[in-house]
Amino acid sequence: MPLQDRPTSSSVKNQSPPQEQQKQVPSTTGEQLGELLHAMTTNDRGSRDFLLRVVQPGLAGLMDGSVSTLAPIFATAFATHVPFTAFLVGMASATGAGISMAFSEALSDDGALTGRGSPVIRGSITGLMTFFGGSLHTLPFLITNLHIALVVAYIVVAFELIIIAAIRHRYFGTSWWLSMVQVVGGGALVFVAALIFGNA
Repeated sequence: MPLQDRPTSSSVKNQSPPQEQQKQVPSTTGEQLGELLHAMTTNDRGSRDFLLRVVQPGLAGLMDGSVSTLAPIFATAFATHVPFTAFLVGMASATGAGISMAFSEALSDDGALTGRGSPVIRGSITGLMTFFGGSLHTLPFLITNLHIALVVAYIVVAFELIIIAAIRHRYFGTSWWLSMVQVVGGGALVFVAALIFGNA
């Protein structure tokens, strides 16, 4: 093949199909926070950025807080029969879980390679939602009557699990029944652990 007919490297580059351009992540935490607020205020809940930077870390925190704190709270209630003691254990569990999940999310991914945004924002979202999930079913134990406190706590836990299933259905397309089976199944396993240790 004559030299002049051979394609040059520049012509090869020009002929190659253009790669899909990825959306640039804002460089500062403030800009990323503004971008997320814009996505929420414009109802852009189907965007990949919103899912990766808000919904996914928030859902992970809510699931952890709602499920992982069940065992210490209810085990304490069953073992001591003192609602306020269960309340203190529950708040301590929710706080500890929130701090742990915040650091875990923030330190596991700096967002540079995955495009998941600021680790500070994601960690804060995860930590707050973990604390919220753990403290919500702890509040009923401010009721002095243990039986009533347990009944109210059961209702709150059921509400939390339904909310988790709804979020998974809304944002990730998981069917209602599958989501409910998965979430309720996990919560049931933790509750069995609470029964075992609370009545040991």
